[in-house]
Amino acid sequence: MLSIRDALKQATEQLQSASDSARLDAEVLLAFVCQRDRTYLYTWPEKELDALQQDQFFAFIEARGQGEPIAYLIGTQEFWSLPLRTAKDTLIPRPETELLVETVLQLGVAESARVLDLGTGTGAIALALAAEKKHWCITAVDKMPGAVALAQANSQRLNLPIRVLQSDWFRALENAEPFDVIVSNPPYIADTDLHLQQGDVRFEPYTALTSGADGLDDIRLITVRAPQFLTAGGWLLFEHGWQQAGQVQQLLQQAGFARVRSEKDLAGHQRITLGQWHG
Repeated sequence: MLSIRDALKQATEQLQSASDSARLDAEVLLAFVCQRDRTYLYTWPEKELDALQQDQFFAFIEARGQGEPIAYLIGTQEFWSLPLRTAKDTLIPRPETELLVETVLQLGVAESARVLDLGTGTGAIALALAAEKKHWCITAVDKMPGAVALAQANSQRLNLPIRVLQSDWFRALENAEPFDVIVSNPPYIADTDLHLQQGDVRFEPYTALTSGADGLDDIRLITVRAPQFLTAGGWLLFEHGWQQAGQVQQLLQQAGFARVRSEKDLAGHQRITLGQWHG
């Protein structure tokens, strides 16, 4: 049987050509197999794996070498310091989406605000907001039944109450009270984008990634419909592709939104665009 040190060394070498973070990937997967945190791996490097642990670990390494995302292999992904369950019918929450959460929190809306998360997936955005704003009334919707069930399960497990509905964008909300904030990380990749054949996105649900010839079909639809569901002074916010800010700004302005602006991520790309509805 291999020691933790030797297993990590062997796995890291095996992943070098498949991952830019081979050592980290190996550590995360081995810690999961051992049901310990990564610190344990450094504290007990000489400890030998048992046969079951070794087999499971190298099965994970083989799958990761084929490109399978770690979040799908271990079934969890951290977002806003929340351990979220993941599944193959939802997108993997990504660190850059935390900028969308930060931007919402900086809007200065009322402590009793009503907030809608469109296309919630794992529930990441809605649950991050619920963790920070206990008195907000947060509704999250998704078209896919599997995503709805997953967001509900994450809500219950984390003890962060949100309302989760199955809805194709606004369809199930026709009689809802208006919202103070509508936030969305919708599909925004063009149908023919070559990046769809690279990296983790190869394993993620295609319909949750793509949106027409220019990637903006869903953003167009949401922008046109959102005013019917916003309070006067309410905000609409999107995450979008790093080259789409100008187009999204134009869509919001054409729909009658004011105070339209974009926010930059840590790489200096404009990834969040928002506007205020005055009714």
